[in-house]
Amino acid sequence: MAGPPGAATFRAGADVYDRHIGRYGSSLAAGLIAAAGVGPGVRALDVGCGPGALTGELVARLGADAVTAVDPAEGFVEALRARHPDVTAQRAAAERLPFPDDAFDVALAQLVVHFMADPVAGLREMARVTRPGGGVAACVWDHGGGQGPVTPFWRAVRERDPDADDESDLAGARDGHLAALFAEAGLRDVEDTALAVERRYESFEDWWEPYTLGVGPAGAYVARLPAHDREALRERCRWQLPGDGPFTLTARAWAARGRP
Repeated sequence: MAGPPGAATFRAGADVYDRHIGRYGSSLAAGLIAAAGVGPGVRALDVGCGPGALTGELVARLGADAVTAVDPAEGFVEALRARHPDVTAQRAAAERLPFPDDAFDVALAQLVVHFMADPVAGLREMARVTRPGGGVAACVWDHGGGQGPVTPFWRAVRERDPDADDESDLAGARDGHLAALFAEAGLRDVEDTALAVERRYESFEDWWEPYTLGVGPAGAYVARLPAHDREALRERCRWQLPGDGPFTLTARAWAARGRP
């Protein structure tokens, strides 16, 4: 799927993704499900499922036969099938969902809207495949407000490279913008909220190592750096964090929900 810079780097393996932003996945998924009001007896679609953090939480609540998942990256679809073999999973972009109208009770997208080639079109598709009276919900990291999990990284980058794209302008990544996209897509009764999640790191190296693996815009940025610049950035990042010993970071995501 074409999209913002760095979107293609989500072709990285599921295990690599899990060591980076995937660490926050299950906790964030639980928050999104609660914000969306998902309850027993519904048919759910996970759009942009990745290796399955949200899918797994949906399966735990609804059962595998009630959950369908799609992602544009074949590697993620394969990983999800291996982890949740009873879930219907296929390769598809949000802007072209391969389902009939009103096929689901709820459609959710976790950390996906800001990487859609056309966020409004993607949300319209999610609304199209959701029955009238059902729900559409999504969440995006608060990159614009400086509360995302990669904020310390981008803060260090901007000290060296003030013109670097730090993800703060991505769709939905600032207060109120995700809800505005929902409204533009024609969703009704739109509500937005903030979700906070925590992640414990055993050391600075535990935090830094995933940035060297090429995942997402941050990983793509590191991959482009010469070795000496990469080491300089690493040391600047060290000063952004509490220390070398165990520490916990809190990240915030914007969430929105609406009705078709």
